[in-house]
Amino acid sequence: MKKFLQPRAWFLFVGLACAALLGWGYYKQHVDFVDPCPLCILQRLAFLWMGVFGLIAAVHGPARVGQWLYGMLVIIGGAVGMVLSGRHVWLQNLPAGQVPDCGMGLNYMLDTMPIMAVFREVFYGAGECAEVMWTFLGLSIPAWALVWFTGLTFGTLFILIVSKRNKVLP
Repeated sequence: MKKFLQPRAWFLFVGLACAALLGWGYYKQHVDFVDPCPLCILQRLAFLWMGVFGLIAAVHGPARVGQWLYGMLVIIGGAVGMVLSGRHVWLQNLPAGQVPDCGMGLNYMLDTMPIMAVFREVFYGAGECAEVMWTFLGLSIPAWALVWFTGLTFGTLFILIVSKRNKVLP
């Protein structure tokens, strides 16, 4: 257990967990034909961000300053993911009359709109973002994403603080 509290092992776990979550998402998309909405795609990008920096940190095995730098990059990705998935869960729990209308597809928006307008439109959400297409233990995909973003983000912060206090080296 003490080895798992080392930042290098934690970063490896973050990278592998994000890779597994992305793999599962692509499985649901291409095998079960559950098409992702624009908010789902942005959440995938947040998992990708966290996973890439987690794996880089695990391979690099930096000293204290580097651990905090990589840790903050992972935490930023997790915070963005929590906001996106939190918004997605909120949209899914709106009463039927308050769900926004379905909007343009993400590819069309990227082709015709400035990037900041695309982010604003995607964050606002659309009707397809409010549809619950799969649940496990009563939680939808965005709710599980919120659980994972929260766990990985606060876990990273915990590991960074504990490793400093206990002087655990990589």
